[in-house]
Amino acid sequence: MKKVFILVGWLVAVAAVRGDIIPSFSGTSPSGSNTVWGYHIDITTDQQVTTGDFFTIYDFGPFIAGSNVEPAGWTFSSSLTTAPPPGVTPPDDPTLLNLTWTYTGSAPIATGSTAGPFSVTVAGTQLETRAGYFAAMATRTTDPVNTKISNVGRIPVPVPIPEPTTLSLLVLGGAGAAIRALRRRS
Repeated sequence: MKKVFILVGWLVAVAAVRGDIIPSFSGTSPSGSNTVWGYHIDITTDQQVTTGDFFTIYDFGPFIAGSNVEPAGWTFSSSLTTAPPPGVTPPDDPTLLNLTWTYTGSAPIATGSTAGPFSVTVAGTQLETRAGYFAAMATRTTDPVNTKISNVGRIPVPVPIPEPTTLSLLVLGGAGAAIRALRRRS
């Protein structure tokens, strides 16, 4: 029993010493007939964000191109597959878009800061969430100073909804199958 407490205590101590960029889900808000999905980041103890540091939200899914919002000094990109930071391996479904924000500013963002908002807009009223993953890379402010640190964690993302044309095809296919079944009966 004593060994278990020592192990748990050690794990808590390690977690408390490690710094990360932690993206957090800020929530959704309506934008006309669409939905804005918002996030912010916390830069935790013993790290800062310097040029080239980034975070990716994996398997976010479809969004309206050009709807991204980010603070000054950040650049947005999206892709179906995204290389993770060194040392972490988040799941990455190559059929769902990933969202990446990369810091391109020149002045470091200090330890203990919060940055945001970061957001994209999805078509329609999309409020249902599922657990997705993020991965991030930042820069240490303690020994070894200016080395990179990576992390991975869970974050809410939209539940993928088939686009309207896909739904229409499914409905038409289902109706056709029902008609064939009725004809076979008679």
